[in-house]
Amino acid sequence: MPFYVAPEQQMKDKADYARKGIARGRSAVVLQYEGGILMVADNMSRTLHKISELYDRIGFAAVGRYPEFENLRLMGVRFADVRGYQYDRRDVSGRQLANIYAQTLGTVFSESLKPWEVEIVVAEVGDTADDDEIYRITFDGSIVDEQGFVAVGGSSEHVSTQLKDRFAADAPLSAALNAATRALARENGEERELEASNLEVAILERSRQHRKFRRIQGRRLTALIEEGKAGGAAAPGGDSTEDEADE
Repeated sequence: MPFYVAPEQQMKDKADYARKGIARGRSAVVLQYEGGILMVADNMSRTLHKISELYDRIGFAAVGRYPEFENLRLMGVRFADVRGYQYDRRDVSGRQLANIYAQTLGTVFSESLKPWEVEIVVAEVGDTADDDEIYRITFDGSIVDEQGFVAVGGSSEHVSTQLKDRFAADAPLSAALNAATRALARENGEERELEASNLEVAILERSRQHRKFRRIQGRRLTALIEEGKAGGAAAPGGDSTEDEADE
């Protein structure tokens, strides 16, 4: 005789399973700054990225199981490339990609025995700060249009609380990075030091032509961290193939 489990209990068990899996990893934050959108993840790996480019103006940040959110990233890149080729590059939007991710995760959560242990953010930088879009998509396909900033994974609620006290949409890059790193450093309620080697950082830079996505690493990242700690304004700096790389 088959064992019966009420649908409500099945959904609850799936949700609990996914939340526990996501909570085991470190958090990531996405927030506006004066020049666009900043994405910061607590990630020591130099090859397994939590932050990536999806299309010209659109970035992707994720936490959870790497193989699962990497599949989602690749799916989004393929969709954006095909749609941009068939129609126009301006026809690819963050909202479209967020909706596709929400539908995919919702279907997996409803129909599969095991939900995907992922939480993702799709961010699109606009011509002005008012045009910026940040979408949070959870493991069950829920989608939220976030305003200003969002934290995902790990102890995201605690990180959000910390970030709320420090967030300013018109902050320079160094100050925004400092706010993000200080919030991530208090992720579990304990103070810890986050160095450049612990961080994965990228921006969607509003003033940049064509592809807006740019990684920040090496000496440039270290300088911005020190500048943020000192409370100084971010000084403009040119691109460096050694310290900053496009993906």
